[in-house]
Amino acid sequence: MEIIDQDLYQRTQALLEPGDIELNGIILHTDLSGEEEPALHQLTLDTGDRIAEHHPDIAPEDTYVYSGNDDSDFGVNQHQGLALDDEEFVWECQQLLRDGHYAVVVYYEAVVDHDAVVAAAEELDHVEHVVGVRGDD
Repeated sequence: MEIIDQDLYQRTQALLEPGDIELNGIILHTDLSGEEEPALHQLTLDTGDRIAEHHPDIAPEDTYVYSGNDDSDFGVNQHQGLALDDEEFVWECQQLLRDGHYAVVVYYEAVVDHDAVVAAAEELDHVEHVVGVRGDD
């Protein structure tokens, strides 16, 4: 695994530090500029679907996205995937503009098949490089 942005990797690791649940994450380095919000939005949805596909208890059709636009306590480029029935946490992401292109940091419960999510994310449109980040590293 090649780490392109060491600072971003370390910040992502800090997000995964022990809390109420164990987390893993991915960093998606994209070819998307600040002018490509619709494609960034679709990438976020597609990434969340891939995470849900590999969650042992939740299917993509049983999730929805809660966005920063919906809540003043949330950042505008911060989104959560939640389960429909009980609003259980599935994933959360932050979209960061770095060096003119978006990097999307996504973290999710460690019960999700991490290697499968990394592989699935590598196949998404606009993704140039994926870095997997394990919470237990």
